[in-house]
Amino acid sequence: MKPKLIIGIVAIVGFTSLLMYNFGESISTYTTFEGASDMSSAHIPGTWDEEKGAEFSLETKKFVFYMKDEDGISKKVVYSKPKPNNFEQADQLVVIGEMRGDTFYANEMLMKCPSKYNDADPSQFSEASQG
Repeated sequence: MKPKLIIGIVAIVGFTSLLMYNFGESISTYTTFEGASDMSSAHIPGTWDEEKGAEFSLETKKFVFYMKDEDGISKKVVYSKPKPNNFEQADQLVVIGEMRGDTFYANEMLMKCPSKYNDADPSQFSEASQG
């Protein structure tokens, strides 16, 4: 075999292996606070625990709130960014990060907000014409 062909094959195999490794690391399944304690990165769906409130610290530039996971367990969440504008209106939150002790440190937060179409009367909509 020619040396260029061997180098090309090795490069392709190496690149593919690196790509698959990174893709595998980025995939995370949804879990609870309890399950997140064993993981380096976790996605936890839940709802804001309004009874315990929420606050943004200007000094640390972090948003702190309490969230109930799908098991109903409420834990403190520290989000490393300012409070999202529609936080209070969100039906469901998904925090992405890691559990450290009894606190979840979120790098990202996704919010599912209520749709204005969920409670709408279907008779208010007109059918689209095809043509």
